[in-house]
Amino acid sequence: MNQSATPSASSAYPSWSAILEVTHPITWFPPMWAFACGVVSSGEPILAQWWLLIAGILLAGPLMCGGSQVINDWFDRHVDAINEPNRPIPSGRIPGNWGLYLALIWTGVSLALAYAFPGYWVFGAALLGMALAWAYSAPPLRLKSNGWWGNLAVGFSYEGLAWVTGAAVMIGAAMPDWRILALAVLYSIGAHGIMTLNDFKAIEGDKKMNVRSLPVQLGVDGAARLASLVMALPQVVVIALLFGWDKPAHGIAVGIVLLIQIALMIRFLQKPLERATWFSGLGVSVYVTGMMISAFAVRGLMQG
Repeated sequence: MNQSATPSASSAYPSWSAILEVTHPITWFPPMWAFACGVVSSGEPILAQWWLLIAGILLAGPLMCGGSQVINDWFDRHVDAINEPNRPIPSGRIPGNWGLYLALIWTGVSLALAYAFPGYWVFGAALLGMALAWAYSAPPLRLKSNGWWGNLAVGFSYEGLAWVTGAAVMIGAAMPDWRILALAVLYSIGAHGIMTLNDFKAIEGDKKMNVRSLPVQLGVDGAARLASLVMALPQVVVIALLFGWDKPAHGIAVGIVLLIQIALMIRFLQKPLERATWFSGLGVSVYVTGMMISAFAVRGLMQG
């Protein structure tokens, strides 16, 4: 037996390093970036309420996203014991039921912090986000078992809700402008395609565990085409909206961003299984650049 995967007999409590690991800090970037887009799009002075900004970043990344990762690892512990036994929970570095306790603690702290913000929009977004996190991983819903619903839940949590939270933190009690909400929804839909890209690396394991990801349901080529289409079409709508909002420079910039993605998509579609990770790294980086360009366009409208 691998000794690194064997918990010490005296480890009744998880170490801080194991707790940090189970929150998967590398995954915090997408919701923190979307939160920043919301902050920018609000039109409010960004550093005027710097304490709320810091608290919001903490909420979007380490708490909300980190908590969703703990929830997912707890309910995936039996699968991880086979596929990734060195992870904190199956290895015993987070012993007993501490994975569940940490999931509950992260949920409670996240909602408590969200409730402390002015108004009700931040708390409402946080409440919906945590509900989706539990529904994604936990039975009986376990949305992740079907790629259509699971990817939608993650896309809206990581992009849309984080964007709305960022705007709501800056605005306070008022409802974010409909144009902010429109961008949040459109980029959330596009994120559904991004989530599909992540499923290509686990096709064989998903088949064995009866996880109906989109590559499993549609095949490699079908899922690759769908992911590309779902990423691209919402950005076409964003471009049209930006021109309609008299922001042609921003619309052209997002159009260039989309053309770069399309060039990457063409190469990806030639060998989707081999190039999914490559496209996820490059294509998503370009995708999120368009998010920020759009946020600055709406910022100008809010300040106009």
